[in-house]
Amino acid sequence: MIAARDEERYFTPEEYFIWEETQLEKHELIDGRVYAMSGGTQNHSAIKLNIGSLIKAHLRGSKCRVFNSDLKVNIFNTRNYTYPDLSVTCDPRDNSSPQYITYPCLIVEVLSDSTEAYDRGKKFEKYRQNPNLVDYVLVSSDEMAVDIYHKNDAGEWVILSYREGDRVELKSIDFSVAIEVFYEEVIFEAQS
Repeated sequence: MIAARDEERYFTPEEYFIWEETQLEKHELIDGRVYAMSGGTQNHSAIKLNIGSLIKAHLRGSKCRVFNSDLKVNIFNTRNYTYPDLSVTCDPRDNSSPQYITYPCLIVEVLSDSTEAYDRGKKFEKYRQNPNLVDYVLVSSDEMAVDIYHKNDAGEWVILSYREGDRVELKSIDFSVAIEVFYEEVIFEAQS
């Protein structure tokens, strides 16, 4: 989740990595500017943990690795770095840097009111430039709804929408699961 621009100065990636190590919160680097990451809700956290656990179990023993929002993704062919909620890489080139990956095949963002437009628009515009990315998964934290931007065999991006009763398919990692499992222990109504 992106909050507001945190610093007025421009950063090179090298300056950003050094500067961010001294900060109490995480920051994304977009076009030389840093943006503080805001916190999430109980639903956001539970959904992210559910999906991450499912993917981790599915990938056990494979060459693929799943990462949470503590690891940056370098936007392909740029000097921009983001913190998606979850990312998966199966590319050995991503073993070269302990601070980030560049070649994810799958990225998951759990949506919030403040980030949904950005995640669906400008952020996806940046992510889809990556030739390795196959599935960009947007998960609602307000209702049982998952939209996947999937790159098909022709290289075209199509939107696959899943709702209650559906099985979510993550073709990038050959995984299918009932949507309800993504939302285990999630409470949608307001708590008093």
